[in-house]
Amino acid sequence: MVVRLNSSLLLSFLSLLLVSLPAAYGADTVLGVYIFSRHGDRTAKSTPPTNLTDLGYRQVYTSGSYFRDRYVSSNASSRIQGINPDVVRQSQIAVSAPQDTVLMNSAQGFLQGLYPPVGDRLGSEELRNRTVVQAPMNGYQLIPVQMVASGTGSEDSAWLQGASNCAQAAVSSDEYYDSADYTDLLASTGDFYKSLTPLVNATFRDDAISYKNAYTIFDLLNVASIHNASFPPSGTQFPSSTLSTLRTLADHHEYSLAFNASSSIRAISGSTLAAEIVQALNATITSSAPSSPKKAPKLNIQFGAYASFQSFFGLAGLTEASADFYGIPDYASGMVFELFTTGPADPFPKPEDLQVRFLFRNGTASNGSQPTLFPLFAQPRTELSWTDFAGRMNAFAVGEQGEWCRVCGNSTGVCASTASSSGTQTQGSQDGSGGGGGVSKAVAGVIGAMVTLAVVLAVEAAILLLGGLRLVSKKRLTRDGSDGVASENGRKG
Repeated sequence: MVVRLNSSLLLSFLSLLLVSLPAAYGADTVLGVYIFSRHGDRTAKSTPPTNLTDLGYRQVYTSGSYFRDRYVSSNASSRIQGINPDVVRQSQIAVSAPQDTVLMNSAQGFLQGLYPPVGDRLGSEELRNRTVVQAPMNGYQLIPVQMVASGTGSEDSAWLQGASNCAQAAVSSDEYYDSADYTDLLASTGDFYKSLTPLVNATFRDDAISYKNAYTIFDLLNVASIHNASFPPSGTQFPSSTLSTLRTLADHHEYSLAFNASSSIRAISGSTLAAEIVQALNATITSSAPSSPKKAPKLNIQFGAYASFQSFFGLAGLTEASADFYGIPDYASGMVFELFTTGPADPFPKPEDLQVRFLFRNGTASNGSQPTLFPLFAQPRTELSWTDFAGRMNAFAVGEQGEWCRVCGNSTGVCASTASSSGTQTQGSQDGSGGGGGVSKAVAGVIGAMVTLAVVLAVEAAILLLGGLRLVSKKRLTRDGSDGVASENGRKG
């Protein structure tokens, strides 16, 4: 018997089958996300203290709104499995930023877009006495931002390694100033920078207007070109090609300070970031077991300075994927690491069934300017197995206190015990198996510095007490002195 099927009916059936297959087998299910974001537009570094501008606030808010549409909302395009779509569940999200006004405020602005006010219906509660209490500001959601030591004050520091607290990283970056590349560019760009004197001499001394200060000069003029309606001053010219040249020189200068293939310590900020990413995503995996008493966050968000971006770009071989990764990322740029599975997601997949992909958006993310997939580690695949990804990241990650103290050459405070135990090294998480108990290396460096400061203050207090001395107010000693005298940073660059 020959059965004849209606062609239109057959096509309809096949279409229905193809549509249903991805939902069961082929569709990606995002299980965890790590976002590393730069701050929004700010005032110039050379005129501290720096502050987030209204434009910068808008930029990070817009990015937060985009990632809400991508990962959080009930109809998100790549919704993280199980994440609360409207009212934030604090255990599902972890947000961190250094003790820095621009970065902290950027994180808050981003979160306002990610989890906006929920209105009267969701932003209220009924008390025992039947009184209904409305949350302020139309149900504004309070999300804590963890303060981290790494990168403290980075937006007020013109020196790229100024916030790393890693002694050997600073030494390595300083070596760039002795290189042929630096001396050649310093000489060849001398006339170009001197031509800018009328534009920057109110901020920079004549002997500081050179390639040596490539980033801070670019930064000052870039901010002026965005915010100063009277720029350039009457009688001077500042064509767009000049800003482009300044940007190119600043890109090269800062990348050279942030990464060097023959001196991995120079990229310490990228190494610690790599460890934080692996540890956070691994915690999402290991805490998913039914027996786990506490679930790790599904969404991790960290704000940081451009130095961490550039260091990571070099370590992860992203310059092989695009020459654009040699440059300084724009304001509100973001790196995204998605942990996902293409198979069943419930129960939570085994590690061997998980994959990771990397996306990057240079500048504010929005529906019209979405992050782009790039292959990591100078290889062609944009999707890597979790074990492959973790192994490659751990090849350059620095994620344990003892290891950070060793590679940075720090020997004070909490690093003193590491320095005294000869040949003993605390291994980082080398198998992607999780966070180990150590603290971040940059945190360790700052703790060491604070311990040293405490000792110095204790000695001074003892001298004052035993010597019969007393502290006298500065105002009582002089009433016509002036504080606020501008000074250059103690380090090169």
